[in-house]
Amino acid sequence: MKPNDFVSAYLPYAMETQAATGISAAAILAQAALESGWGEKAPGNMFFGVKDPDKGKTGKGQLIVTTEYLRSPNAHHLFPEVISVVWSDKYKKYKYTVRDWFRKFDTPAGSFLEHAQLFMKNPRYAQAIAKGSDPEQFFREVQKAGYATAPNYADVLIAVVRTIQRNMPSEFESAAAGEGSAELPGEDELWQYLPSHHNED
Repeated sequence: MKPNDFVSAYLPYAMETQAATGISAAAILAQAALESGWGEKAPGNMFFGVKDPDKGKTGKGQLIVTTEYLRSPNAHHLFPEVISVVWSDKYKKYKYTVRDWFRKFDTPAGSFLEHAQLFMKNPRYAQAIAKGSDPEQFFREVQKAGYATAPNYADVLIAVVRTIQRNMPSEFESAAAGEGSAELPGEDELWQYLPSHHNED
């Protein structure tokens, strides 16, 4: 999906989340774009990679291949299935390719609502919420809070939000878009940063 089509399709949901949380709609859309490959890879309407705390027992989960970066090579017990573990010289961590349980939703609206609840109910995101109107600062705080294991999660999101802002209607946040053209991660790169969320803690 092209960025302008993605924004048109999902901006109403992001605006509802902004109203509920104070988090910039552009920031919300950037996370959704990053974690769903611009809407092309959102199985079960999963736009934010929220983990399923029930691990599929209630029928609300789905097993998805994802990438995690961890300090230990012996963390196989954390996942239902480990496909591979390799050392990353770039990030100085172990790169795990795994299958793990993620939530699925009947509609995109359900995914955006769960995303809002995740931030509002979990105290570890208090600093992120406080910076919610500033996408760059919000992403920095989200990474500090452990929303994702990808070491450069915030940097990638900052690149994505600039594209989001350039494609938002003028009455919203397009005026806040940075000048120049930041290099936008490709679909494959977007997908590999599917984050590790824990809405149960």
